Amino acid sequence: MEKMRTTMWQYAPNNSPLPLPQQPFVCTDSNLYPLKFNYDTTKQITHDDLKQSLASAEADGVSLAEFLQSRSAPSISERIPILLLGELANPFQLSRLKLGIIPIINVRLQGLCRTYADGLDSRMISPGIHHITVARTAGWWEKTHLAFATLQQIKKMIQWLNNGRHGEWRPVKPNEGEIRVENEPVLAPPAVDSLSWDGKTETCIGEEPEANGPAFDITQVMVPIYTKLGCYDSRGKIVRCAHVGQREFHSDYFRRGSSKRWQDILHIV
Repeated sequence: MEKMRTTMWQYAPNNSPLPLPQQPFVCTDSNLYPLKFNYDTTKQITHDDLKQSLASAEADGVSLAEFLQSRSAPSISERIPILLLGELANPFQLSRLKLGIIPIINVRLQGLCRTYADGLDSRMISPGIHHITVARTAGWWEKTHLAFATLQQIKKMIQWLNNGRHGEWRPVKPNEGEIRVENEPVLAPPAVDSLSWDGKTETCIGEEPEANGPAFDITQVMVPIYTKLGCYDSRGKIVRCAHVGQREFHSDYFRRGSSKRWQDILHIV
């Protein structure tokens, strides 16, 4: 990935929720910068360890710490990690929100999957965008994005998701699942046939690729969840973003099932 204007980003909203881009990056209100970040260990690390390493990563020819300081932006130590699960990981969309500078890295979720919230955002395109929340699935893994944002930036993200509807989306800290840095640009999720269903619960029985980055405490990571109806329920099963795209979900699943309450799909701190 090369530096580019965020308005040149090649993915339209109806391609969401692909985990974009493939490499770590820094998003500003106008530009998209590649971020040279790699954490070469598979041991457990602290959030301070992660932030210190990230501050040394290279952005636009200098360390990220220098990059932020030269633009009078809050330092990494002043930022909170938040999962970007859908449109918020789209550089074009992030820049439209005028949030300021946000560094973003790739992470691997374990025991949690990205799934569609049971709602529609008609502001984006016709017929609209289905934003993404998370749900538990034992044995599951997939790649997504982790941003380091200020509290004010996070508030603006949630306000945008809510679109004036108080409380439909809110940031929480998950009390289950695991998270680790993902150093590989491509991580294939489990195959559809690796999911076993006993009539009540789905479990992934696929063989996960070996870890290539360190794990850290997921209970200190913010994640936006949809509190109105939780996630979509297709005959008792979860519709996973890794297997079903935005258009397919809207055409073949949406409003042809029911919903799961968010309290039933995720435990929080």
